[in-house]
Amino acid sequence: GSSCEKCDFETDLCKALHDLNLQPGWIRRNGLSGTRPPYSDHSGNDSAYFLSLSSEMRSSSATLRTNVFLPTDKEHICQITFHYWISQTGGTLMVGLQKHSEDTITYIWQDLGELQNQWKANTITINSTEKYEV
Repeated sequence: GSSCEKCDFETDLCKALHDLNLQPGWIRRNGLSGTRPPYSDHSGNDSAYFLSLSSEMRSSSATLRTNVFLPTDKEHICQITFHYWISQTGGTLMVGLQKHSEDTITYIWQDLGELQNQWKANTITINSTEKYEV
């Protein structure tokens, strides 16, 4: 609907995500500035920005957290569509949900990286009766 926000990292980190300084390991770059793939974004634009794990992070994990989303209701389920790339060195991309009454993160989706070195898209749907972060 009209409440959709597009997040493309062109000018900054998108309103949906917390400040990058809190999350070591992520860099904002484009295809032109990389010494390794991807050399363009999902639409083939080599000057468009995306988030990438820095090369020092090969063996560990890094997290991106959204800001707080409000509870969903019957008319407003939350759908988040994202484009992602898993390189030849492999890795797992997971999406977790943390409700504000819970200390733990519940993982609701993952890609183990069987299809590597290509852009893929995924949409997750979230129903939550309380505030949450993704």
